[in-house]
Amino acid sequence: MHMHIFVVSFFVWTLVEKKEEMWNDRGDMVKNNFVVISLGGSLIVPHLSDGGGVNVEFLKKFRALVLDAIKNGKKFVIVTGGGKVARVYQKAGLQLKISKDNLDWVGIAATRLNAQLLLSMFSRIANPRIIDRRPTQKESLELLKNKTVVHIASGWVPGQSSDHEGVYLARMFGTHEIINASNIAFVFDKDPAKHKDAKPILQISWKEYRKLIPSEWKPGMSLPIDPVAARFAQKHKIRVKILNGTDIENLKKAIEGKEFTGTLIS
Repeated sequence: MHMHIFVVSFFVWTLVEKKEEMWNDRGDMVKNNFVVISLGGSLIVPHLSDGGGVNVEFLKKFRALVLDAIKNGKKFVIVTGGGKVARVYQKAGLQLKISKDNLDWVGIAATRLNAQLLLSMFSRIANPRIIDRRPTQKESLELLKNKTVVHIASGWVPGQSSDHEGVYLARMFGTHEIINASNIAFVFDKDPAKHKDAKPILQISWKEYRKLIPSEWKPGMSLPIDPVAARFAQKHKIRVKILNGTDIENLKKAIEGKEFTGTLIS
């Protein structure tokens, strides 16, 4: 009896997935001025101490940049990373020997805390509901029809970073492009933390990029774009601009579609 229920449920879920994919394909054709930014938690909370850790000065500049772009007709989807909060709690989780899934849930909680902070920053113009899980077909339609100029999203589920949420929402909102703003300025040909002769790459294909990174996700993994997000972006032909988000003028260029300092993955 239980096996029959499982089979029926799986069949129904598969149909729902196909419907969402069909709808997303149509959604790709929607013309809009959305800019999707994956805002690294390293920019929001670069460190933790008794004196603080949230980069308030950066957030003020980032808010001013977004508000200025909105005046010029842009709309935003901003996906937050976990930053130092996630790293500190996940380190504790490792010492407590919690499972990989639970380590991811700890990281997701950190992204949601950062998302709430961003939502509060843009409260007068933002969608009051954080996108904290994959939208259903109905919710996706409502988000596309919504005239709100700022949407804030957090991490969703274990097994991936918030990078995946960024590329997924870029496809859903029909932009086919995401700006990945973090403390990483470029994709390098090898790990610059281990190799002093690592060279920055200005442009790279998804196929070549995926050869440079691990094929599987691990909680707390720090990469320009995680393996799960990279596979999704390659499959759906989504471009990603990698840049150091602390350079506000450079971030502005990327938002405006101008030449920027960083790496383009396509």
